[in-house]
Amino acid sequence: MSDLAPVFAAGAVCWRLIDGRMHVLLIHRTVHGDITIPKGKVDPGETLPVTAVREIEEETGLAIALGVPLGVSEYPMPNGKAKIVHYWAAEVLPEHILRSTFVPNGEVAALEWVTIKKARTYLSYAPDVEIIDAFARLVAQGITSTFAIIALRHAKATAPHDWSGPDATRPLSERGVTQAAALVPTVSAWQPQRIFTSTATRCVTTVAPLSAATGVPFKRTDLISQDAWEQGTSDVRHNVGKRIRARKTAVLCSHGPVLPDILREIALATGSPMTQQLGNAAALSPSGFSVVHLSSDNPSAGILAIETHPPRL
Repeated sequence: MSDLAPVFAAGAVCWRLIDGRMHVLLIHRTVHGDITIPKGKVDPGETLPVTAVREIEEETGLAIALGVPLGVSEYPMPNGKAKIVHYWAAEVLPEHILRSTFVPNGEVAALEWVTIKKARTYLSYAPDVEIIDAFARLVAQGITSTFAIIALRHAKATAPHDWSGPDATRPLSERGVTQAAALVPTVSAWQPQRIFTSTATRCVTTVAPLSAATGVPFKRTDLISQDAWEQGTSDVRHNVGKRIRARKTAVLCSHGPVLPDILREIALATGSPMTQQLGNAAALSPSGFSVVHLSSDNPSAGILAIETHPPRL
C-alpha cells in the first residue's frame, strides 16, 4: 500500500428476509456504472459508525441501526492512496422500508434486494464479496438479528480534591460536558432502546444529552453505582441479566472500578470465555465505551464481537 494518508470509509450490509429467504441490499451506482455495498467516505469530524449510518441513509434512504461488525476492506485507489472501509451488518425492518426516502439520483440509480448467492455474482468488486462472505458465515451459524450492551464510562468529572461534597454529587468538568455531547452521534448509531445509569451525578449528566437526542428516557440505578460497589451492595449481575433477557440494545453508564464487573457478568451470562479483549473493553477512559454484540435469538451463543471506542476529546 501507498505511504500516502489512507482514506477511511464505512458502510453496512443491509439485510432482510423476503419470503423467508435472506436478502441483502446492493446499490447500482449512476456515474461508475457498478454494483456495490452501500458505503461512503468519512466526513471531517465523523466517527466511523456515524459515517456508516449517514451513508446508508444518503444512498438508500434507510435510517438503520448498526448491528455486528463484519470486518474491514483495504484496497488501493486510482490516486495511489489506500482506502480502508469498515462494515457492519444492519437489519432492515418493515418500518424502515415504509419510511425510506430513496429516489434514483445522480449517485445511485437503483436499489436491488438479492440473495447472498446472487450478491456474490452481481457485485463489481472482490472486497465487497469478501464482506458478503463474512455476513454469510454469520447467517450459516444462525446469527442474524443482534442486540448490543453498550458499557459506557462517565465523562470527565471534577477532580475529588476540587469538590467538597459527597463523591456521588461530583459534577462533570467543562471537558466532561463537551465529551458527553460528543458521545451522542456515535452511540446513537446503534439506536439504544434503553439507557441505564449509576445514580452518581457524573453518570447522569453523561447520558442526559443522549437521552434528549434519542428520546429514550434514562433510568437511575444504584446497582451499578461506585458507592454501592465500594460498600459491597451493588448488584451488577442482576442488572446485566435483565438487560440480556430483554434482548434490546441498552446503554449502561457506570464507573471505572465497576466496568470490569459489567463486562465479566456479560461474559458469564452468555457463556463467553474470559479473554484479554474483555479486559481491554473494560479499561475505558472517561467517556470511552465498548459495544458488546449478542445474538437476539440465542444470547447464550456467546459474545459475537466487541467494539471499543476511546474518548474523542
